[in-house]
Amino acid sequence: MTRTIVIAWLVAGALDILSAFVFAGMAGVTPTQVLQFVASGPFGDGMYESAAGAPLGLLTHFAIMLAMVAAYVTIAPNFPATLRHPIVAGLLYGLLLWVIMYWIVRPLRWPEQWPPAAYAGDSAGEIAWSVGNALFSHCILVGIPIAWITAQGRREIH
Repeated sequence: MTRTIVIAWLVAGALDILSAFVFAGMAGVTPTQVLQFVASGPFGDGMYESAAGAPLGLLTHFAIMLAMVAAYVTIAPNFPATLRHPIVAGLLYGLLLWVIMYWIVRPLRWPEQWPPAAYAGDSAGEIAWSVGNALFSHCILVGIPIAWITAQGRREIH
């Protein structure tokens, strides 16, 4: 189980942060700024000005991803369908992670950014693009790899 967790953690964590860099870059935001934003969640807005902001953001990102992976790898075997249908399970897990992150965690930390339509100047198209990017990352780049690697890891055990 440890091997499965480590592999899923590194794969999903790398894919997710790279997608954040790409989508943010398309909006003119640098990877350093992305990581500072991540670090500002638990460590406060001072991370935008701190040399430790980017490294702490990367550590924070991978710590969150480890929790996401460990939860799935621990719980999935209790639901055999998740192991038989990892693509569907991964899509659903990614959707669950998106709901938790964007409807619970982020609004608690940044209530001024909620709801997403409250972003000044954002059109419906811009909001749809942003939500689509987040769903793509959570479902395709996080949920599916976690579920797939978990299913493969369980098959190797049995």
